Amino acid sequence: MTVVCHQGLVLAGSAALATMGTLILYTGTPSRYGKHSQNLSSRVPLLPARVAWFLQELPSFVVSVGMLAWQPRSLFGQPGNLLLGLFSLHYFHRTFIYSLLTRGRPFPVLFFLRATVFCIGNGFLQAHYLIYCAEYPQDWYTDVRFSLGIFLFILGMGINIHSDCLLRQLRKPGEVIYKIPQGGLFTYVSGANFLGEIIEWMGYALATWSISALAFAFFSLCFLGMQAFYHHRFYLQTFKDYPKSRKALIPFVF
Repeated sequence: MTVVCHQGLVLAGSAALATMGTLILYTGTPSRYGKHSQNLSSRVPLLPARVAWFLQELPSFVVSVGMLAWQPRSLFGQPGNLLLGLFSLHYFHRTFIYSLLTRGRPFPVLFFLRATVFCIGNGFLQAHYLIYCAEYPQDWYTDVRFSLGIFLFILGMGINIHSDCLLRQLRKPGEVIYKIPQGGLFTYVSGANFLGEIIEWMGYALATWSISALAFAFFSLCFLGMQAFYHHRFYLQTFKDYPKSRKALIPFVF
């Protein structure tokens, strides 16, 4: 069976992502998980953090890898296949490594369900575009947009993983207390892990040069940027000795 590119679906999905990002900025409230879930009612159903992260991130990995494996072409034969492989790599880490190592607080079930739906939809959107819609010139592998985008993706993923590692080291097994993050980009910003992921998806958008990836990068900037802002405010309110020179998301700027 031949599958064709549905440009209308790609545009609709991209518009939905952009709208969601705009609404996040408009409402100006953090998502109620982690440190921002402390004031939730005791009647709100919760899932263990490791279970929630594994199950909600898994769909993006399964959908993207499944659609990639369905293709008869080599992973490195087409730029779209390689780029989708990088997208899958991110979600492999989030699903099978990050979720097993996290020491976060229990997750509200409602947020878990919303995140799961998002991962299913976004995984399908990115995979469908790269496999069925993307058309790249023969020299795309040497194009500056591809090269710079891949560099930013790898850089951002490295920052994100390193920052998550520093956060985990703040707690001993079983602890739920909060401490001031130190080291790495936490020297300059409160949301170093968020900054890394934002850089990662900006690089992905540049390398794919697609409206679907741009919409995802914009959503990530809005969602993670808002989380970084409220994390920063939490630290300032909680710790009187919190470094005053440290910014929320962008070193020396914001």
